[in-house]
Amino acid sequence: MGAGSGTLIGGNDVDGGEGSMRNSSFRPYEGEISTLVVLGALALSWLGFFVHNVADLPGQTLLSPESAYPTAVYLFLGAFWWVRRYRRVTAWVLLGWGLLHLFGGAVVSVLPLSTLPFDPEQTLYHYAFHVIYGFTQLPLLGALVGYLRQQAGRIRGSGAADLD
Repeated sequence: MGAGSGTLIGGNDVDGGEGSMRNSSFRPYEGEISTLVVLGALALSWLGFFVHNVADLPGQTLLSPESAYPTAVYLFLGAFWWVRRYRRVTAWVLLGWGLLHLFGGAVVSVLPLSTLPFDPEQTLYHYAFHVIYGFTQLPLLGALVGYLRQQAGRIRGSGAADLD
């Protein structure tokens, strides 16, 4: 055991005694979630969406309505991410957008549900593209959850709302 009464983790006493994790160089990543990380994850999210559309919808191009309208939303939200004043609101909207693509686009739309206005193909090829589509949403969701948690910590720590 360390100097405190807590349990040792990685040679460090977790309850704040001498040599504790709070006084140690061993810490989880606490860096800033950068603009480039979020925009890169947003681009990957879009790429998964677009690759899915090209693979599953016949004759798809970037200018097809099924791709062009969501692409415009991606571009609009990406542009708003640059505006610091609206970044927290944009983060919440992007989180909703990513969840919509993950659950609505990658999961629900592949299921043979009678409530859907189409009959999805039930093949391994089709499932594979939905798996790719779903996985490409995860970095965006992770970056946004990290950003929002980071902002919540700043608000709790300062007692005031940040504009970032």
